Amino acid sequence: MSDQFTAQDYQFMQRALDLAAKGVYTTTPNPAVGCVLVKNGEIVGEGFHFKAGQPHAERVALAQAGENAKGATAYVTLEPCSHYGRTPPCALGLIEAGVGKVIAAMQDPNPQVAGKGLKMIAEAGIESAVNLLSDSTEKLNKGFLKRMRKGTPLIQLKLAMSLDGRTAMASGESKWITGVASRADVQKMRAKSSALLSTSATVLADNPSLNVRWEDFPNDLKKEYVKEKVRQPVRVILDSQHRIQPSHKLFETDAPVWLVSSEARDLANFPDFCEQIILPKENLLSELMVELGKRQINSLWIEAGKNLAGSLIEQKLVDELILYIAPKLLGEKARGLCSLPLTQLSDAPLWQLDEIQQIGDDIKLLYTPKGS
Repeated sequence: MSDQFTAQDYQFMQRALDLAAKGVYTTTPNPAVGCVLVKNGEIVGEGFHFKAGQPHAERVALAQAGENAKGATAYVTLEPCSHYGRTPPCALGLIEAGVGKVIAAMQDPNPQVAGKGLKMIAEAGIESAVNLLSDSTEKLNKGFLKRMRKGTPLIQLKLAMSLDGRTAMASGESKWITGVASRADVQKMRAKSSALLSTSATVLADNPSLNVRWEDFPNDLKKEYVKEKVRQPVRVILDSQHRIQPSHKLFETDAPVWLVSSEARDLANFPDFCEQIILPKENLLSELMVELGKRQINSLWIEAGKNLAGSLIEQKLVDELILYIAPKLLGEKARGLCSLPLTQLSDAPLWQLDEIQQIGDDIKLLYTPKGS
């Protein structure tokens, strides 16, 4: 515990983080932020940012506190914004409300903010402090923070496999390797993501919707969210040969579909929410990540076959490798996990295990590149 902060400071910032987490399925492209206003040891106002264009966490908390905001300490999970966007600056709102102190979990790396909010507060004569539970805030908003710092989304590659590293039978049969609980967890991960990437080969083979299926959503989250409030991710499909057609199930859900190829095609018969991204063949995957960053995609969830998985790993584009392992053995004739052009063991990419979780009868592992 830092000498700068008290046990009470940690308690109230944790409350702000718990509130912020309520927005992880809805806030993109904005970060998930929570705010708690405390006066004389009591919470007088609190809130979280729910959706882009709606009031930020500080404004929600200030509205709840009313006159009690004067002299209060504001605990906020990200530096208050200092610029006018779809909503006015939160730093200004805190100043106008007369808060006595502002504690931010971390500085906002967004170039439009990046210390300017805390500077505005300091110049108004209000005491401030930063870096309280910053690691927790980093984890909560890792996609937004990566986009702000590097211009590309957090790239999460999901693979499901048997104990012997197989993803499907030789015939292609793969429903279902993992159990019901793992499939519900995948729906949760899809819902957290800004976009979902797959290939035309997957679409032609399975004709999936690639959406968040509310009926498969974890039951504990269904108690907190109504179906209409869970945001559908953008579906990004690699379609170099223009094989995707309007008849595919992709277009039964009206979330955006972005078709990626190196040549333009006629989309006259496609729904209005379908558009194309034209990129050069050379370095297409890395160029796509830059383009998605420009389009405010914070996190990209990837569900694909062994060829795309191998290409992403080979090009060192994967930030998180997420493996769901089922307690089954499929045998040597079943399909492998990913295609990598390796000839010697020393060339094998190294990964670090960051998280392990049992989900039903399955195991979920989260790896990051070793040394990243």
